[in-house]
Amino acid sequence: MRRALLLVLILSSSSNVVVASSALADSTTTTTSTTTASSTTTSVPKTKPLPVAPLTGLPDPLEMTKHRSALTIKIDNTPGAMPQYGIENADVVYEEIVEGGITRLAAIFNTRLPTVVGPVRSVRRTDREIVFPIGGIFAFSGGAEYAVRSIKTAPVKLYNESNSGPAMFRDPKRYPPHNLFANAALLMKKDGLPRPPPALFTYRSGSRKARGPRVRSFVVGFTEGYAATYSWDTTSRSWDRSVFGQPDVAANGVRISPRNVIVMSVNYVGGVGVIDSYAQLIGSGPVEVFTGGTLQRGTWSRPSLRQRAVYRNLSGQLIKLTPGQTWVELLDVSEHVSITTAS
Repeated sequence: MRRALLLVLILSSSSNVVVASSALADSTTTTTSTTTASSTTTSVPKTKPLPVAPLTGLPDPLEMTKHRSALTIKIDNTPGAMPQYGIENADVVYEEIVEGGITRLAAIFNTRLPTVVGPVRSVRRTDREIVFPIGGIFAFSGGAEYAVRSIKTAPVKLYNESNSGPAMFRDPKRYPPHNLFANAALLMKKDGLPRPPPALFTYRSGSRKARGPRVRSFVVGFTEGYAATYSWDTTSRSWDRSVFGQPDVAANGVRISPRNVIVMSVNYVGGVGVIDSYAQLIGSGPVEVFTGGTLQRGTWSRPSLRQRAVYRNLSGQLIKLTPGQTWVELLDVSEHVSITTAS
């Protein structure tokens, strides 16, 4: 009898242990699962905004531009220079008036580096004012003593045919002076500073539309046959450029069509088209900004040589551009822009 009672007690105790162990196991599993779920929820990383190229405002997910300086190349803009090479790949292009009232281009590269750019031409006094805020590398074919002396005061590394090695070359199929070309990829290896260059403009986000009167086309009234016409392309959402009475098309067949065109009204010190004159880019003046198919009028201001120009509308707010290529037209105060509005 005692043995039977003892056996019952042992079996009863073992059963309780098993049940307790099972309950403990269930409790532990539940707690671990809850802790893991809570940990997963709180450790989700925040999405970082994509890095952008400083001179276009476009996404640069690989941060290629972070390790590059600005590269400015002077480009011929006469009928004999057409078609031009590489201009469609520039981040920013400045068009300036030089002697005789003709225009010349200062094309700034940072995002894309074409292996053929040109024809490369000589430096002018205005170029110092253009490149001072961004530094980097400046490539040109030569120039008058006064112009070379001026660009030497800018924070840029200077390269021409005499010291650039294979980064500049002559095309035997073209006649001088329209046969000198540059390799932007090789020039960028010359290691200019700073890296990256500071931004020249302010951009709006892709979800925001440009505000202002709708524009169908406009003419930047450079005289001496150098007026440039821009027409809004609703498909590409950019401004198709025409010069010399025909579409401006690069050597590779690509239409020159920037996202933004800024027309700065400036004073040319010494007179328009005079051989040693230059655009006065320190101070302030009227500006017309064409972006997103619209026009915004306002003022440009630049307090010092080392600072960039700032563009504000008539209400004093910053004018924000569409990310992409920008052309800056340095139009003399005596010249005008003709605008055709959209219906």
